[in-house]
Amino acid sequence: MPYAHITGWGMAVPEKVLTNQDLSKVVDTNDEWIRDRTGIRERRIAREGQYPSTLGADASLKALDVAGLSPRQLDLIICATSTPEHIFPATACLIQDAIGADKAGAFDLLAACSGFIFGVNMAAQAIRSGSIQSALVIGTETLSRFVNWKDRNTCILFGDGSGAFVLQASDEPGGVLSAVMHSDGSGGDLLTLPAGGARHPASDFTVHTGMHYIAMDGKEVYRFATKVMVQATREVLDQSGLKIEDLKLVIPHQANLRIIETAARGLKLPMEKFMINLDRYGNTSTASIPIATVEAAEQGRLEPGDKIVFVGFGAGLTWGAAAVTWTGPLSVEHKPNIQREKMAARFRSFIRRSIRRVEGFLNPKELD
Repeated sequence: MPYAHITGWGMAVPEKVLTNQDLSKVVDTNDEWIRDRTGIRERRIAREGQYPSTLGADASLKALDVAGLSPRQLDLIICATSTPEHIFPATACLIQDAIGADKAGAFDLLAACSGFIFGVNMAAQAIRSGSIQSALVIGTETLSRFVNWKDRNTCILFGDGSGAFVLQASDEPGGVLSAVMHSDGSGGDLLTLPAGGARHPASDFTVHTGMHYIAMDGKEVYRFATKVMVQATREVLDQSGLKIEDLKLVIPHQANLRIIETAARGLKLPMEKFMINLDRYGNTSTASIPIATVEAAEQGRLEPGDKIVFVGFGAGLTWGAAAVTWTGPLSVEHKPNIQREKMAARFRSFIRRSIRRVEGFLNPKELD
């Protein structure tokens, strides 16, 4: 049975920075109040023309470059997102076309902030089953477009960004050791984006009543998160045969510093064991764990052989964790030119679109 290794990682965040001081000019809040309650100092905001697919494609190409893998070698793309570009087509398909992964199946996964962990687990299981050799898992968000900038309880929390992992099969032990996924739909009303789906399609009423904005019961979400972060970490360690002292690093969902501090106390781990960067990005939902992982790798906090845990929670309610032996890129004979691959992807997409137009012109009565 092959092992599923994380061999590439990449991130992409918008250039625009929105600080707490900037927010204090548009809503009744201040820097001290936000930092004291969340640990957040600033967040990134997508500009016009930046979407989950464009950020996701940028992060994906960086991850593929680290892995030394061509997009055309990918078998599967899973895009975890809380802010899909459309209900359909899937954001994953837009990314698949943008990067030129024309042999990969692609789909979106909707499990809110836990989605990236769920996606990593599904990709790892597909690799371990032998059905695929490689997968790309993406977390990508433009949450700023679903925030009510008059609601100081939610607008201070969220930011935009994307992160991606490449997973590949290898006979060498390591990679994703185990994962747990949980949900409790009875708490679905605690964190929600009420309108835009089949129950409340867009209408004058949903727009005027603010049903297209994120709504959250902060106290209940906090209580839930602090409990399940500890439970999921212990559970995944038990499944993988690891002990808490084996961990080099815990990379949690970056939602709130208080939640992470409470989880650290519950696990009896020092804060130095936790990767934290929410002060600069806020809560980027599905993108928060891969973004934090990329920065941990860049800071030299991850070395081959290190035992780490990803753990998160989100709307749904959902929560989960994954235990991983960090290995890094597999050896490759020829590393692809990712920029050249990107240009080739655009050309192939143009050709496919052109062929469809020509076929439609030549066979205008085909469906009559």
